[in-house]
Amino acid sequence: MAKAFASQGDMTEKKISFTEVGEGLYAFTAEGDPNSGVIIGDDSVMIVEAQATPRLANKVIDCVRSVTDKPISHVVLTHYHAVRVLGASAFNANQIIMSDTARGMVAERGQEDWDSEFQRFPRLFEGHESIPGLTWPTTTFNDKMTVYLGNRRVDLMHLGRAHTAGDIVAHVPDQNVMFTGDIVEYHSACYCGDGYFGDWGTTLDRIKAFDVDAIAPGRGDALVGQEMVNAAIENTRDFVDSTYAAAARVAARGGSLKEAWDAVREACDPKFADYAIYEHCLPFNVARAYDEARGIAHPRIWTDKRDVEMWEDLQS
Repeated sequence: MAKAFASQGDMTEKKISFTEVGEGLYAFTAEGDPNSGVIIGDDSVMIVEAQATPRLANKVIDCVRSVTDKPISHVVLTHYHAVRVLGASAFNANQIIMSDTARGMVAERGQEDWDSEFQRFPRLFEGHESIPGLTWPTTTFNDKMTVYLGNRRVDLMHLGRAHTAGDIVAHVPDQNVMFTGDIVEYHSACYCGDGYFGDWGTTLDRIKAFDVDAIAPGRGDALVGQEMVNAAIENTRDFVDSTYAAAARVAARGGSLKEAWDAVREACDPKFADYAIYEHCLPFNVARAYDEARGIAHPRIWTDKRDVEMWEDLQS
């Protein structure tokens, strides 16, 4: 291909932050790299998002051990993407929880996603040799599931399609804090390559209706306070809508993928070019927006081969 994906040259190590977002609730963030969440219950700990490799997961565990010695009993995975799930084995949890839909996507496209993401963004797979294989849940649910960590209640919910078909959120009612996965981002580009542009806004509305006091987003800083929470939700909405609208106009007149790429850049570069992983996400976002606008309802499976073909098309 004419040049490498932007993310293939991104080898700068990111600074880790471990921010308390409520009593016994923490956001593990790393300047736009995938976040994890920590929910400390009476007797045990729940982790939200497992990182891409066991070695990276151990960085989360180190942070957990700085605040509690309680055992990790549950790992919740908000969706199926490799950078979120392949580190799960490091936690030695009793339960690994996904939505039914997310489990189905592991079966349908989990290996292809792993191969694709590893090729695109090698830095996020530090210690990849330690991955034992695809991560499968021990427990799944459809719309809602409640887990009790002693007296602490955690509601796991599928509020709608957005970043993927099987996205879930974790809400802790006693602190009114939510862990949203990649449905909400903060000063980081949304990855929309497996997304549902037409549904994403409605799902954001359902999150907003909880009027939460803090969010641990999928990427970017922890969101503490309703003003910051609402700003991030609306900024995420603007990112998704701006991407789709520009690509859809091109698709409606029968334009090419390359023309959609140019149109999205014109619409989004002035607002979002300085966001983390913006250049990495852009080609995949444009390709999915262009497909959806042309009536391809469900995201096509990304493979390492399709990635390269799409990128070469955009560089032609």
